[in-house]
Amino acid sequence: MDFETVRPEVFGASLRGMGLNLLVRDVAREVAFLETVFGMTGHRVSGDFAIMAYGDQLMQLHVDATYGSHPALGLLPESGPRGAGAQIHLFDSDPDEAADKAEAAGGHVLQPPTDKPHGLRETTILCENGYAWVASRPLEDISGG
Repeated sequence: MDFETVRPEVFGASLRGMGLNLLVRDVAREVAFLETVFGMTGHRVSGDFAIMAYGDQLMQLHVDATYGSHPALGLLPESGPRGAGAQIHLFDSDPDEAADKAEAAGGHVLQPPTDKPHGLRETTILCENGYAWVASRPLEDISGG
């Protein structure tokens, strides 16, 4: 997959296993830091987004504004540490099943299962420690397409 030219919905639907997406104040500065300090490689770097590769592992960076309508944006502090901006994506978990089980397990469904324009159906669940766990599946898997 060419990370510089892949369409967002193709990239999103290709993700599997566990993923990491960090909300940051400045994508370019974070890319520069990760490349310099950890030898990561930034792909498709823009003011809004970057794909970061560390060996064969990938993570994503999004600037805060890309989450304008997402309920997680309201959890971010204006200054200081950004731990609330981390989301742990579990790409092989059914979002509807996870949301159904969340409250009984001590979690809180921050965003109910939703079909997203990037090719995934997702739900965001906060655990009692405040981490945002995102269960997601490609829309084709759910719709049978």
